[in-house]
Amino acid sequence: MRTWRELRWAVLAGLVAGVLLGLFLKGVEAITAINVYTLLLNVDFVPMLNELTMSEGIEFTLHLVVSIVLAVALLWLMKSRLWSKNKSMSILLLINVGIGFLLFPLTLLSERTPSIWSGEALLFWLFGHALYGVILGLFFKKSA
Repeated sequence: MRTWRELRWAVLAGLVAGVLLGLFLKGVEAITAINVYTLLLNVDFVPMLNELTMSEGIEFTLHLVVSIVLAVALLWLMKSRLWSKNKSMSILLLINVGIGFLLFPLTLLSERTPSIWSGEALLFWLFGHALYGVILGLFFKKSA
């Protein structure tokens, strides 16, 4: 990160992309009853956090914190690698789909989340993370 402006832009990108990912998965869950939004907010696998009873608002805030940290890290990576605007969009899309793919097995650690064998859940989950990557890419194009 070279400037405070870039840092603020990455924070805004993380907030917007995180909120839109959450809204997308919440909508999918409301329409299909596939617990992908529940998976997004799930902290059953985090020691100490899994012992707390948290409201949806607190869980969503934790999701947004992770989203902001990820956005800042990805913008820093993009700037340090000097990716072109076109290349950065593709890379961000691939990275975020990869992150989604790596996180999906967390379904094994909770009874509230979809089955690891749910192809529909995996597709919605990966599409949501692809959407997240595209939104970050659009924000980062404007910051470059």
